[in-house]
Order: sequence, then structure tokens, then C-alpha cells
Amino acid sequence: MPRPKTHDDALRARLLERAGELLSAEGPGALSLRRLAADVNTSTTAVYSLFGGKPALLNSVYEEAFRRFGERLTAVPQTGDPVEDVVQLGLAYRESALADPQFYLVMFSKVPDFEPSEETEEAAVQTFQPVVRDVGRAVESGVFAQEPHERIAVAMWGMVHGLVSLELNGNLPPGVEIAPVYERALRAFADGWRRR
Repeated sequence: MPRPKTHDDALRARLLERAGELLSAEGPGALSLRRLAADVNTSTTAVYSLFGGKPALLNSVYEEAFRRFGERLTAVPQTGDPVEDVVQLGLAYRESALADPQFYLVMFSKVPDFEPSEETEEAAVQTFQPVVRDVGRAVESGVFAQEPHERIAVAMWGMVHGLVSLELNGNLPPGVEIAPVYERALRAFADGWRRR
């Protein structure tokens, strides 16, 4: 009879979740393999068995963060209205951040002495492509001003990232209900790029 597999995908997922939580809440210094294993009620051997060490674990955390983020953005359907599609991507951006705050905060953080693999960096870049695509559709259809697609897409990214970061870090003024402000800001952003 074969031995039961104890280092399975469920354990891997729990380790990634907890590693993301430690990195986002306490910073890179809080992530040790011993603490991670203890927090997930497993052994450091399990962590090494699943990831091979801390650099590979960190890479897997980044990879998982961008995988989830990318899946949510690519799930936004394309319609005949590219401007509305851009707005919907912005809404999906916030929904993804709120669904996985531990991963969102990691995606845009630097860990000293760690660089993601080329494959993970490429996956990160690919998450931006739906925005560039739909902005491009709006420009090419004559709805948005004739500007480079990437310029408009980066402006949108900066706006949504700023608002989401303020929300997740608890830096919004008291009493501000961000959801309607966020959507209105997205729509105002889109209107600001319309061809006059």
C-alpha cells in the first residue's frame, strides 16, 4: 500500500496564503520557513519538499498573486463598448485586490535580495495586457483621443492602484465610502480620454 501524500496541493495553497499574509502584513523580515511551517502546522521539511527553499517559495507567492489577478482581469468579457470594458477592468482590479489583499500587497512590493524568475515577471506583465488591449480598442475606434495605448493604460493603472492602496492600507479619510467614489473616478477617467 503506498504512503499517503502529505505534501499535497492543499498544503501548498495554505503555505502560499500564509506567506502572502506574512509578507503583506509584517514585511519580508517576518517570513522565515520555520515560522511559516509552524503557522500552517507543518514541518520545514514540507516547505522544502514543496518549494525547494525560500527563493522558490517567494517566487511561487509572486506567481500565485499574479495568476489570481490575471485570471480575474481576463474573465472580464469584451463587449462592443471598449470604454465600458475599460471601466469594468478597473472594477475587476479592485475586486481582485479586495478578494486577495495578502497577494495584492505582495505584487507591488520588493523583497530585498529576491528577484522573481523571468517567467513570473512575464506573467506579471501579461496581467496588464487586457487594459492595453481595451484602451487600444477605444483609441482605434475613435472614442478615445489618439494617444499611445500604453500611456492611457498606465494612467488608469496609476489611478486605480492609488485608490486601492489607500483603501487596503486604511488610509482613506473617515466616513468615505470608497466603492461609489472608485467607480465614479473610473468613469471620469474614461470620459477624460474621450476624443473632443
